[in-house]
Amino acid sequence: MQKILDAIQSDSATPEDFASLELPESYRAAFVKKEEVDMFEGLTAKEKDPRKSLHVEDVPLPELGPGEAFVAVMASAINYNTVWTSIFEPVSTFGFLERYGRNSELTKRHDLPYHVVGSDLAGVVLKTGPGVTKWKPGDRVVAHCLSVELEGPDGHNDTMLDTEQRIWGFETNFGGLADVAMVKANQLMPKPEHLTWEEAASPGLVNCTAYRQLVSKNGGDMKQGDNVLIWGASGGLGGFATQYALNGGATPVCVVSNEEKAAIARSMGAELIINRSEEGYRFWNDEGTQQDPKEWKRFGARIRELTGGEDIDIVFEHPGRETFGASVYVTRKGGTITTCASTSGYMHEYDNRYLWMNLKRIISSHFANYRESWEANRLIAKGKIHPTLSRTYTLDEVGQASLDVHQNAHQGKVGVLCLSPEEGLGVRDHEMRAQHETAINRFRGV
Repeated sequence: MQKILDAIQSDSATPEDFASLELPESYRAAFVKKEEVDMFEGLTAKEKDPRKSLHVEDVPLPELGPGEAFVAVMASAINYNTVWTSIFEPVSTFGFLERYGRNSELTKRHDLPYHVVGSDLAGVVLKTGPGVTKWKPGDRVVAHCLSVELEGPDGHNDTMLDTEQRIWGFETNFGGLADVAMVKANQLMPKPEHLTWEEAASPGLVNCTAYRQLVSKNGGDMKQGDNVLIWGASGGLGGFATQYALNGGATPVCVVSNEEKAAIARSMGAELIINRSEEGYRFWNDEGTQQDPKEWKRFGARIRELTGGEDIDIVFEHPGRETFGASVYVTRKGGTITTCASTSGYMHEYDNRYLWMNLKRIISSHFANYRESWEANRLIAKGKIHPTLSRTYTLDEVGQASLDVHQNAHQGKVGVLCLSPEEGLGVRDHEMRAQHETAINRFRGV
């Protein structure tokens, strides 16, 4: 791997130099083991510790298939799907690998007794399989996490609707938290060259998800002047949603849990902030069995106070069970609730009268299609949207990085250095970086 790293850090290495590099028989990776899926039995989700289940060791390099690429991973990042994989909730991901493995001889490669995790990367293409024409060894890239087959008709208007749609590194093997990753070549996109490796790796999953959920016609179809309620507005998803709202002429109403996070939202340009801790909203009783509509009403009144009497046009939902009833209530007549996750619980409850009698819509949104991913990355590359990276760990510390996300002890995104020996490497467009330095570093040191 040292020769690969030397070539990446050289300013003179050519595509031919990269193509001639000998690939290792094995590589360092973060993975969970099939034999350990019951290791947390009897514990609550909060008690489960990713540091005990995530292993960092060498694993064999898989066979490269048609339309695929090996990428030397300089940096990756932590997403909630890595946390879910590491605590084996809501189900073990080995079921995903087993089902995928039954499709063909090529997909059988993914069905292994270990699962290499990670759905983000920034790095350099090492080798491409038969049929790949757009990318070549030496190309500096990031990857989105949509893996599809597109053999049937369903996904050809929207690749997210392909019957074989999966999330790479979660529902497939050979993910990005490793020194080498295997991806489908159509997952690759150009690396934004004003960013470091760790900064470029961090937007991926959450940036594309936020773009589809809020901006795309497949999601909220946000327009200028919309009032957008954003839960967790300084978090991994919410930090991008806040930027998209501001960049698109909408008015974000940012819900945060403390003053520190409120300060981050303000630094992005948001003016309407609701600090849940200070205002003490209690949407559920102590037992978590019943919601309090009076608290929905109090929350709605606070929103109207901030907006000058207007209700919410689009709710950017991802906490799920804890907030969903309130989200449905506060949305304006004819408005939209978009949902992409359920970090506080999957079994949502809401009063349907407020939905059907007021012609509101709930739109499900899951990651992004190829075009949406490309557009989201293009906005990063143009400096219109910025990374939300707050802290970076080494690959050997991936368990602690995942624990931070599991315990919500982080802001924005948590990065992971893989092959990159230190932070701050990989920038080529220094002039553009200087223009956006403050925004790029907004989430650091908080």
